[in-house]
Amino acid sequence: MHVQGSHWSSAVATGGALSAPAGGPRGDGVRTAPLRVDAQRNLEHVLRAAREVFGELGYGAPMEDVARRARVGVGTVYRRFPSKDVLVRRIAEEETSRLTEQARAALGQEDEPWSALSRFLRTSVASGAGRLLPPQVLRVGVAEEHGPADHARRLPQQRTQTAGAGELRLVPEQPAGVADDAGAGQLLDVVGQLVERARAAGELRPDVSVSDVLLVIATAAPSLPDAAQQAAASARLLDILLEGLRSRPL
Repeated sequence: MHVQGSHWSSAVATGGALSAPAGGPRGDGVRTAPLRVDAQRNLEHVLRAAREVFGELGYGAPMEDVARRARVGVGTVYRRFPSKDVLVRRIAEEETSRLTEQARAALGQEDEPWSALSRFLRTSVASGAGRLLPPQVLRVGVAEEHGPADHARRLPQQRTQTAGAGELRLVPEQPAGVADDAGAGQLLDVVGQLVERARAAGELRPDVSVSDVLLVIATAAPSLPDAAQQAAASARLLDILLEGLRSRPL
């Protein structure tokens, strides 16, 4: 997965209204006018193209690539999304919401803790969501860069004991000025419940964290030109990663 740098600060002023569904209520309570049929169709094409392009090339891909994939002029893209940051934010929020719903479905519909966790991972990888995890959710660094107290504050449902040197962990923080990360917090909370249930049942390695689970989703969602090869590669890689997450009898 490629999560490349993108300047998100300009999303603050305009992102709230544009991230609302077309024709739906805006965050400030003002209802936007419904889009014309052709404008709605263009918007859907742009969003679909953005998911594909960012999924393949990362959030650093230029808007021109999105417009080319959507078969519209770049001016059409900018009329709906006045900056790339706003479009990135829209896609990232949608993918975060999708992952959260997949985690909730697994949590509510699977009685066995390991079945719930593996179902979430398989569903998320199959949907390609790992290629679009937003930068403020998937930020990996070595544990020694932050103290355990900061670790506990930033990551709900995460282990709080002092981590070993070089251990990868997730830091769900946003750059300064980016809008509220409530959606990311919800995702971390629900995935944390899946992790805690599997760990309590003795089916998950005790050192596996929420960040490890999200890394599995990102790692097991390769972008390959052939759809059949991509599905096969994802399934094989996920099987291997799942085996690595499971606890082993002593």
